[in-house]
Amino acid sequence: MPGGKRDMPEREAAGERTGFSGKLLGRLLFFAALLLGWELAFRLRLWPGYLFPGPLEVFDTLAHGLLHHSFLIGIAASMRRLLLGYGIALGIGLALGLLMGQLQWLKETLGLLVLGLQTLPSICWLPLAILWFGLNERAILFVVVMGAVLSIAQATEDGIRNTPPIYVQAARNLGASGWRLYFSVVLPASLPSIVTGMKLGWSFAWRSLMAGELLYALPGLGNLLTMGRELNDMSQVLAVMVIIVLLGLLTDRCLFALLERWIRERWGLSRRRER
Repeated sequence: MPGGKRDMPEREAAGERTGFSGKLLGRLLFFAALLLGWELAFRLRLWPGYLFPGPLEVFDTLAHGLLHHSFLIGIAASMRRLLLGYGIALGIGLALGLLMGQLQWLKETLGLLVLGLQTLPSICWLPLAILWFGLNERAILFVVVMGAVLSIAQATEDGIRNTPPIYVQAARNLGASGWRLYFSVVLPASLPSIVTGMKLGWSFAWRSLMAGELLYALPGLGNLLTMGRELNDMSQVLAVMVIIVLLGLLTDRCLFALLERWIRERWGLSRRRER
């Protein structure tokens, strides 16, 4: 049919736009239904108003905190601690994972310790951090690092060890060996697992940070949660929780989702539009 092949990209583009619109509409309807259910539960007075505020009250508190910069100061302070601790954990975790993935004796010794420590909740590190560093920023930073580093190291090691042997054999048949084989084949093949570990480490770092900030009066989102609890202001508590959720979604969409998409396209795991 004349022009049929030339029309295929337009039809695929239209299909992609329709699919995106459908997903967006579905998400909007879901969150609208969620807000309506929240408002309905509030109006039914299933719990006292001071324990279960409505969405309008929470959003009013959120807007007030942003306009008067108290929430902005808390976000800036928490993000500074989070980024510093996560950066340290990422460097240490990747190095440990790469070493454990290559050295069997290290996997059987240090790897066993990492696996065991990973079962500890992040809050368990806080008493140790306070005894070692005192009740200060360094203690919170230590808790954040320990909360994130173990999952990153474990996922990196798993990615290295789960590299398909056929990839390594094919590269060796083509003459690759040593560090060239490692950086050209093994490390790229383990990237999906490494990114998964990075995402887990980010979420664990958030939890560790909140555990530390809840117990120490420093500017931050955890301190705002504590103030809301002490003042019996549940709307502030929920507003801070909304901020944390939004920051998590923003990070995932702007960083990890883009990184995962690049990996899928790089390895041909996603269907790309023919041109």
